[in-house]
Amino acid sequence: MSLLSNPDVLTVLAEGQNEGVNPYFVGGLTLAGLLLLLWITTRLNRDR
Repeated sequence: MSLLSNPDVLTVLAEGQNEGVNPYFVGGLTLAGLLLLLWITTRLNRDR
């Protein structure tokens, strides 16, 4: 049986009772990752 098919795990995740990471930290890392991808894309997309 898969871990994600376990109803108890999904219930705990849905109710937010798990000790998760700081949402500001996750948002900051996501923003930094997207900005890095944007920077790489613009570096590789130069007109020659």
